[in-house]
Amino acid sequence: MALPARWVAPEMTRKPATYADLEALSPHQVGEIVAGELYASPRPATPHGSSAFVLGGELHNPFGRGKGGPGGWIFMFEPELHLGPDVLVPDIAAWRRERLPKLPNVVGIKMAPDWLCEVLSPSTVRMDRVRKLPAYAREGVKHVGLVDPLVRTLEVFRLEGPHYLLLATHEEQEVVRAEPFEALALELRVLWEDVEE
Repeated sequence: MALPARWVAPEMTRKPATYADLEALSPHQVGEIVAGELYASPRPATPHGSSAFVLGGELHNPFGRGKGGPGGWIFMFEPELHLGPDVLVPDIAAWRRERLPKLPNVVGIKMAPDWLCEVLSPSTVRMDRVRKLPAYAREGVKHVGLVDPLVRTLEVFRLEGPHYLLLATHEEQEVVRAEPFEALALELRVLWEDVEE
């Protein structure tokens, strides 16, 4: 049966989300635009926030400041990344100083990071894995870490061609040397030792 000429599928009439849509969100939400769609998540729960903060702290001194490590990186918590058509907010992102000597004085950074980490929550795990990982790969983010503070795992990915290769899944009390920060023996327990089981 043919449809009347005036009929248009509802998904075809939806306009792509804009930056104004992000600005209209409550300050208690984290907004992102992926493939033209607006996604709003509540602010992270305490396990999420604690693990991101601890991981950033573990990496910043040796890699950001060169104290006990090689230095050469710039780190940011929850940067707003304007990557192609998408606006993404990873939990932590880092750039090699040879590519980004100083952070630009802007709201949205247009240069893809060299490494980033998403801390998974039950409400964001699908978004982080299914929607955001392909966008990061498209933009050439070389390394991605996925931390799950409830399951107590760290997954390490490296970009190989257009897709990510899972290099390793670490868990619980392991001490790891994970790309691209192999110079640091990271004790995973510190990422979740303050999180209630």
